[in-house]
Amino acid sequence: MSGSWQFASGMAHATHIHSAIRVEGTGELRVLAMPKSQVELVDNWDVLGLRATHSIDYHCADVLVPATHTYLATTRNPANGGAIYRLGLVNMSAIGHTGWAFGVGRRLLDELKWVAAAKSGTRNAAVDTAQFHAEYATAEAKLRAARAWAMEVWKGIEVTLDAGELASTEQDTLLRLALNHATWTVQDVGQTVHRWAGTAAIRRGPIDRFLRDLGTGTQHITSSPTVLQNCGKWLSGAQPRAHWEFLDLTP
Repeated sequence: MSGSWQFASGMAHATHIHSAIRVEGTGELRVLAMPKSQVELVDNWDVLGLRATHSIDYHCADVLVPATHTYLATTRNPANGGAIYRLGLVNMSAIGHTGWAFGVGRRLLDELKWVAAAKSGTRNAAVDTAQFHAEYATAEAKLRAARAWAMEVWKGIEVTLDAGELASTEQDTLLRLALNHATWTVQDVGQTVHRWAGTAAIRRGPIDRFLRDLGTGTQHITSSPTVLQNCGKWLSGAQPRAHWEFLDLTP
């Protein structure tokens, strides 16, 4: 195996890595697992948010990986484990990304509530206005609604997997759309928190940290405009026979 890869999430905390490659000649997409010591790390994770993930780049040349340490990247036939592993690699990662978004949104609103409690009653406190109360309620509703829909989508997928079936193209589409919707809903919630938190949003602290994390997390490819557009292509009937291969809608 030879090549270069970007954004290896959690690399600093790992002992092994897994890399997706195109097999020369066949074009087959496979995932290869190997010790971290076999690649050259590039310490370039100099970012504002999600700093703890240490998602650095790496590259290697002519690393031999045994066939027993590889698998087809698009497989939904796990050698071990339960029903959840029939989701496939990308769909499983969507669970973590969706949960991250809701966790950040919940924490930001909770932090804003504590800031409001501390500032309430002081001279010209913006958090005592009807406008603040209305915008806080709106943000709360947006977050809870997005979470409820995501839970509905994943409950349906869980039922399908427990029945021994694979997720349908509609379910593959909805889980991607729910993730995209969650991420950008929480981004909107974050803007509300930033607007009303005042100086608590600019000094080092939980609100500052989570706003920076949110600004970085929204740039992940899973929440890109392209994925959203592909979801719309399938749901609108523009490509009814298409299916998902990773984040691409393939006719």
